[in-house]
Amino acid sequence: MLILLPPSESKSNRRRGRPADPSTWSFPTLAPTRERVAAALAEASRSPDVLEVLGVTEGLRDEVARNLTLDSAPATPAADVYTGVLYDALDLASLDTAARRRANRWLVVVSALHGAVRPTDRITAYRLSMGVSLPGVGPLAGAWRPALDAVLPEAVGRGVVVDCRSAAYAAAWRPGRDLAHRWVQVRVPGASHMAKHTRGLVARHLCVAGVAPRSVPALADVVAGAFEVDLHEPERTGAPWVLDVTAP
Repeated sequence: MLILLPPSESKSNRRRGRPADPSTWSFPTLAPTRERVAAALAEASRSPDVLEVLGVTEGLRDEVARNLTLDSAPATPAADVYTGVLYDALDLASLDTAARRRANRWLVVVSALHGAVRPTDRITAYRLSMGVSLPGVGPLAGAWRPALDAVLPEAVGRGVVVDCRSAAYAAAWRPGRDLAHRWVQVRVPGASHMAKHTRGLVARHLCVAGVAPRSVPALADVVAGAFEVDLHEPERTGAPWVLDVTAP
């Protein structure tokens, strides 16, 4: 099973420790694209119009400055770097050993800077969104699409792709036709805050339940053990199933 998560806009770093070592990260074949995006981000972050390029406000200038210390800032497991509503609901730190082991294997964060990372990959806080078009790279979703298509299908194995990403990050990789019948988008009616919270709870429930279904209807049955669900079949060939989820 592969549970795809978006990163959070808010991120935290440890104050002390060794810097990141990209050679230790999951999906090592993403390295060339990672290096190209990181170099373009550093260059853009030195530019006087960086706020416009990254689509952020003056109040986030300190976060943008982090982009200039990615090689030297203390590295932190991605599970702790990403914070916010979804990750608070996921609450990886409180999982028991078996559930945490499954989370480390099943969860993948799709990142505008790193492409894809697992919870144990030690990274640093940065400011970059998938909707950005970086000078020298172009729209990031398009830049990442072929690289992710080369690594994520293998990570799915014989299980299901549980897609909890937002639209901007979903644009960076869509399972191909051979995987589409095992691809389900988790949709939550209501406000964005509740959607993030519920998706975090769904990801947590799957890691705790410890079942790795091989079909979307079987996955829906597992989620139905803790939520109200309504499963919709794909609208066309190559499209995902859609699982509407409501927290009880």
